[in-house]
Formats: sequence, C-alpha cells, structure tokens
Amino acid sequence: MTAPSIVVVEDEDSLRSDMVDYLSGCGFEAVGARSGTELDQILTTHAVAVVVLDVNLPGEDGFKIAARLRDSHGIGIIMVTARGSTVDRVVGLEIGADAYFVKPVEMRELEAQVKSLLRRLSDRGTRPAVAATVAEAAPGESDEPRWLLDPTEWSLTSPAGVRIGLTSMEMKLASLLASQARQPATREQISQALYNRRWNPEDRSIDTVVGRLRHKIEGLIGSPAPLKSVHGVGYVFSAPIRVL
Repeated sequence: MTAPSIVVVEDEDSLRSDMVDYLSGCGFEAVGARSGTELDQILTTHAVAVVVLDVNLPGEDGFKIAARLRDSHGIGIIMVTARGSTVDRVVGLEIGADAYFVKPVEMRELEAQVKSLLRRLSDRGTRPAVAATVAEAAPGESDEPRWLLDPTEWSLTSPAGVRIGLTSMEMKLASLLASQARQPATREQISQALYNRRWNPEDRSIDTVVGRLRHKIEGLIGSPAPLKSVHGVGYVFSAPIRVL
C-alpha cells in the first residue's frame, strides 16, 4: 500500500487489526499504527486524510496527538476511547476532533463517519474557493453584508472575505444556526443536531463547541463574533448569513 488515506492509531493489536481489516474491506486504504511515533513516520511518507485515534496510548496520548494534528495538518480526526465521561468528550471537542466514539465501536458507524469525512475533505480540494467578496443578497433580501456558510467546504466566510475552516461539530452548529434566520436555537435543538440526543443540563459540551467556534472566528476576523448566547434559550447567529 503506497498512499493510505486512513491510519488507525490503536495500541491494542486485535482491535487495531479489526478496524484496519474492516475499513479495508469497505474499500478504503487503511493502515495501522501503535503510537504517535509510528503515526508520525507514516505522515512523513504518505498522504493521510483521516486518523482514527485512540485516546489511551502509551507515551503521547491521543489528546496531545490530536491537538498537534489539528494545528499542522488538514486531517480528519476521529477519536476512540474506553472512557465515556463528559470531561473526555469536552476535551476531544476542544482540540477540534471531528467525531468522538466510545468503545466498543460499532464498525458500521465508524465506516459512515469515515465516508463523511473523506467526502468533505475531497470536496474541499476540488471545489473552487469562495470569492473573498461581500455576498450579494438574494432578491428581496436585505443589502446588509452577509456571512457565507459552505457545507461542501466546511467553511464560514465573513463579509470581508475572511475564510474560517470548520470541524464537523462546528459545521453542524453553524448549519443549525444559519437555518434559524437570526432566531435563537434552543439547547435541545443544538443537542439533537450535534449528538442526536436530548439535552442534559449537566453536559457542557454544547458550550465547548460554541466557545471554540467563537474563539476561532474572533481570532481570524479580529472583532466580536456574531455568535451570541440567549439567556434561558440557547444561541443565535446574530448577523445575516447565507448557505451556499
């Protein structure tokens, strides 16, 4: 195999072998690695699109590996762990993981997530970039400058043309808020959109996704993000936004 698209980083030999065999049987190019060191060796010689990453690895743990991958590579990150606590899930979201699975992993769900990530990563590379201009309003819409949300490229572009790349969770959140036409989305709606489950008031993962997206936007545009909290309700994207 000369150019694997998927690397499964898992120190448990049988599980790593099972995931690699299953993904390979689905038609993907997949290889395994036992540690972050082995992953780094693969990255120096191969084009990798998605990393399926165990949290509990010897030496450098999965959270640290994911953080540096997100900083330096345009790779889809799927985290897998035996730990299902809210804290672990929040940490995974904070570092920008695209998906988070708790063991035992349902292989068909893993396959579906990998397909989704590969499709979007491929589209990012083949679709022309959004022009860095203020979007024109559709007939009958306000002339106020609009943000652009591109579901294919997983990107949000400011009225000034600043492009912000989004993770899977951030894309789901932005899509929901964009569909609300500047009306707040409830925490229940957001929980269903992000996790397909009812909202648990003790789970702060929604706030983590919102906070990370807000911080990312503000860091790139240099001004407050139009992502506002609505007390007792949820969140709203307070500026005009258009979905491409």
